[in-house]
Amino acid sequence: MTSQKLSFPRQHARTQRFTLGAPRAFTVSPDGTRVLFLRSASGTDRTNRLLVLDTGTGEERIAADPDVLLGGSTEKLSPQEKARRERTREGSAGIVGYAVDDAVELAAFALSGKAYVAELRAGTARALPVPGPVIDPRPSPDGRHVAYTARGALRVVGAEGDGDRAIAEPEDAHVSYGVAEFVAAEEMSRYRGFWWSPDSDRLLVARVDDSAVQRWWIADPAHPGSKPAEVGYPAAGTANAEVRLFVMGLDGRRTEIVWDRSRFPYLARVHWSSHGAPLLLVQARDQRIQLYLAVDTESGATRTVHVDEDAVWLDLFAGVPAWAPDGRLVRVADEAGARVLSVGDRPLTGGQLHVQAVLDIGESDILVQATAGEGAADPETGQSHVYRVNELGVERVSEGAGVHSAVRGGGVTVLVSASLEHPGTAVRVLRDGKGVATVANLAQEPVLAARVRLTEGGARRIPCAVLLPTGYKESDGPLPVLMDPYGGPHGRRVVAAHNPHLTSQWFADHGFAVIVADGRGAPGRSPGWEKAVKDDLTLTLDDQVEALHALAGRFPLDLSKVAVRGWSFGGYLSALAVLRRPDVFHAAVVGAPVTDWRLYDTHYTERYLGDPASRPEVYARNSLVTDEGLSEPADEVRPMMIVHGLADDNVVVAHALRLSSALLSAGRPHEVLPLSGVTHMTPQEQVAENLLLLQVDFLRRSLGLPVV
Repeated sequence: MTSQKLSFPRQHARTQRFTLGAPRAFTVSPDGTRVLFLRSASGTDRTNRLLVLDTGTGEERIAADPDVLLGGSTEKLSPQEKARRERTREGSAGIVGYAVDDAVELAAFALSGKAYVAELRAGTARALPVPGPVIDPRPSPDGRHVAYTARGALRVVGAEGDGDRAIAEPEDAHVSYGVAEFVAAEEMSRYRGFWWSPDSDRLLVARVDDSAVQRWWIADPAHPGSKPAEVGYPAAGTANAEVRLFVMGLDGRRTEIVWDRSRFPYLARVHWSSHGAPLLLVQARDQRIQLYLAVDTESGATRTVHVDEDAVWLDLFAGVPAWAPDGRLVRVADEAGARVLSVGDRPLTGGQLHVQAVLDIGESDILVQATAGEGAADPETGQSHVYRVNELGVERVSEGAGVHSAVRGGGVTVLVSASLEHPGTAVRVLRDGKGVATVANLAQEPVLAARVRLTEGGARRIPCAVLLPTGYKESDGPLPVLMDPYGGPHGRRVVAAHNPHLTSQWFADHGFAVIVADGRGAPGRSPGWEKAVKDDLTLTLDDQVEALHALAGRFPLDLSKVAVRGWSFGGYLSALAVLRRPDVFHAAVVGAPVTDWRLYDTHYTERYLGDPASRPEVYARNSLVTDEGLSEPADEVRPMMIVHGLADDNVVVAHALRLSSALLSAGRPHEVLPLSGVTHMTPQEQVAENLLLLQVDFLRRSLGLPVV
């Protein structure tokens, strides 16, 4: 009996988009002898293990195996841990994150609500006898203690499991210590709420009080006997959680850190190293001004080290702010139309690079990830590279076209690279620029290959990716078009990497010319490109149209049959396309769309559209629906499939329901596909697989194509 070839939708779902089995979350020991990382045992195994690579021999060994630690029992997650994983878009199981001491001798992690430590040289791992459910355990820099949060309290225990005690306990059900509030985790990429001092004797601890945040209720209509889940959701124009910060000793003594929280309510970044005083980055609510504050840990007073101001908005970046070893401030800033790395008062990069993140700050240089800036001779569409930067200049570390990132320590660099030519990522371990080891990638090989052409379209030189059916010949004639964008802030889709284009290739193989376009608002090009959408997110639709029409002269596109699909902002953009430009777009799959921006969160929405109370006309212009119905009803009716997870606590299902109601009131036919028990992610294998199949069926039907 011959085995049937696994379909791409099934494989794509089963492998969680080919992420299972891929190594990630690297840490290099300060002596350069060990590299820690997470990886599951195969391309279909969801359970991550903690592993150690010996950089001298290249050998790997398991430092902690959840199957062994849990004795084969099923992992159980608390509601708080589930919410935390939703914020980080974490769909795997087992050890999904870890923290280490300064020497990288001790690792701590949470597993099934319990705290565990792993002695990395000895190769042993054990549970700590502490109350749970545990979130975010972190060793002190000297490895003698582990701090963690449980039921809103911040607690500390000895690394041997002795002396567990609460450092701070919540005063009521709305207060928690040591965790990140919703908008910090969802929009600022700050997932932590406590930070150890370099001397291991104190901690900086965030206190979050969400009592002022409005309450929403996420119900499960498929199980009417279940109570709705209560969530505090800070929608645009409403109250945020109150965030305060304290220095706390191991004996529980506390000193509050003082700054003008009424003017700068967002605690965006915290940095505490041996190179200087604790460093805070705090933002005004409109995100046009932010302060870099140095903290006096004895008095709690702060002094302003630097001020950033921008007439549009200020972005946040990974790895900064921080102190350089010589005590100068390291930051990423928008200056003279470029996104640059600055140390002290001096920018070290210019218009040739568009800095994305700071990866490591060394004694003699800084490692950054960057794309080619608008001042570069070659646009390098879709690429990101790793560079060494210092006062003497800039040197590229990564080689070959692709998307590269890195982690560094102890003279060793772990370089993670993806390219268009090969599936997945390659991980090389470098010492002094020379390869000494590789880390195996156990992810499955996709059953199809993405054939991507990266190009630019239109007068604005919009970055685009074009995919045609496998085996397409020019004699086959023009093809129906599927625009497949995210198309908005923070979501770069045109990348020089193979796997991100696999789903687009699958749609192409069903008879479409697929176009992915990163118009204004998308990251990776220039500050001006990203900030062009201020007050007008509908510009993203203009750029989709421009890219489509520009590429029609170079590729076999049938402009009488153009569809669009997208999720999240891409879902908003897809609905916007058929409602505002039915002359161009003839069908849309609208996944988890934001339809009324008054229902999306403060930090994201107000950055682009301001306060809805003072600017209702801006919200009405950018939304798909108003209280009266569709914001701009069109004369032509185009088929629309609306897809939404009923358990989504980020873009709540009210968005889809309001759009459906407005369409019904306007007499516009449409389809609604509710996903029971599904959040903003779709990790469930059957859901993810069938969702792709239903989409291609709908698109072919809607464009008058034969359904296969």
